[in-house]
Amino acid sequence: MSVKAFAAKLFAKRIHAKTQKWVHNPIETQQKVFQELINEAAQTQFGKDHNFSSIKNHSNFVQKVPVRDYEGLKHYVDKVLKGEENVLWKGKPLYFAKTSGTTSGAKYIPLTKESMPFHIQAARNAILSYIHETGKAAFVSGKMIFLQGSPILEEKNGIKLGRLSGIVAHFVPKYLQKNRMPSWETNCIEDWETKVNAIVEETIKENMTVISGIPSWVQMYFEKLKEKANKPVGEIFKNFNLFIYGGVNYEPYRAKFENLIGRKVDSIELFPASEGFFAYQDSQKEKGMLLLLNSGIFYEFIKADEFFTEHPKRYTIGEVELGVNYVLIISTNAGLWAYNIGDTIQFTSLKPYRVIVSGRIKHYISAFGEHVIGKEVESALKEAMEETDVRVNEFTVAPQITPTEGLPYHEWFIEFENEPTNLEDFALKIDAAMRKQNVYYDDLIAGNVLRTLVITKVPKNGFQEYMKSIGKLGGQNKLPRLSNDRKIAQFFEIKE
Repeated sequence: MSVKAFAAKLFAKRIHAKTQKWVHNPIETQQKVFQELINEAAQTQFGKDHNFSSIKNHSNFVQKVPVRDYEGLKHYVDKVLKGEENVLWKGKPLYFAKTSGTTSGAKYIPLTKESMPFHIQAARNAILSYIHETGKAAFVSGKMIFLQGSPILEEKNGIKLGRLSGIVAHFVPKYLQKNRMPSWETNCIEDWETKVNAIVEETIKENMTVISGIPSWVQMYFEKLKEKANKPVGEIFKNFNLFIYGGVNYEPYRAKFENLIGRKVDSIELFPASEGFFAYQDSQKEKGMLLLLNSGIFYEFIKADEFFTEHPKRYTIGEVELGVNYVLIISTNAGLWAYNIGDTIQFTSLKPYRVIVSGRIKHYISAFGEHVIGKEVESALKEAMEETDVRVNEFTVAPQITPTEGLPYHEWFIEFENEPTNLEDFALKIDAAMRKQNVYYDDLIAGNVLRTLVITKVPKNGFQEYMKSIGKLGGQNKLPRLSNDRKIAQFFEIKE
């Protein structure tokens, strides 16, 4: 065992012990975070506007601070962008993470001196949890790659801004600098396809042990590696045994990845966002990711099926239940208050609190009242693929409300790596799995309101072309699994 691996094991043990202190005191931990946030921001403009000085408990907070999305906070953010201090949080942010908005154009999410360390610590602690549980640490001596956005930052009124992954690149610890790939110059390439080709050239002869990124874009990297070397990724990188990912569910990609790699590798799931680092997979044996209750974030949860009612109840950590679909609401030490990040989660465990990401509150299909969410379509596809050699590169689902003939249906746009021998039978398998999961969908099929779903095959690299057409190829961008309209579908209809 190398000195580096031995030190990593010792460090992992220490961090695990530290983590367990708040894991075993979740409600008290969240109460402490809540009080600290309110106290620290009491003299900010937002704190004064919402009378933070009179807030003593969660009920007061609910009365004084409504749930908002980015549009609801935008007039405050705009003041910070203009250079004003003490608006949402004390002083000025260190950075703005610039993200793509749907209705508001670019979104600028503040990152502060207080919030930034938690982004770095959470990513580190995810790896340390893996080392502590498995005892595997040899990988720390090899090369690690993090497929991410460009670290080149702009500046706006004295505050630097860029993609979150690019900002984080500036905080790689010194002890990882020599292990980290790609080179700074390659990481700064803006065009994604050019960048991936350059990464392939830089890494193909290296001892890569850890690879990290959003699965859809890591898949592109793996495909180019395999094409260039004419052998599986696992043979190119004989010591590659750990894949770290976030942003989307890995399960629809797992079979394809194992084929590209040529063997199974361990994986760690992360739940990061520009607004905060919320959870990471702390166990290879348990389902879900550990919700980070001690990271400067106070969490509230609204049941997804109540979210659009007039006054939905806002639950705290001690009130949540297993298996319920919740909209995640956060208040943070970056100055986001009762902020709806748009993600929905479900708890898989309450001791400790572990979650899975079930979808997006805006990414659903309910054109007929079926309330279909991302987790359901991903699970249905996975079930249909079991015990077959069918492999899927990417997919999305949209409603077809006005078909040229017959009943309406859900249209599944699927880019296959290995096609099923009988497409209709495969569609029936997915449909049956959907009906088992979603009683509303089952009722609509049984009542002849909808007919069985229809699969439309997408040509190879079709989804990459779509993402490129909307300027979202690569980086942290993700294809929506579900749409309640046919904007994505129209791209493929035009292509036909």
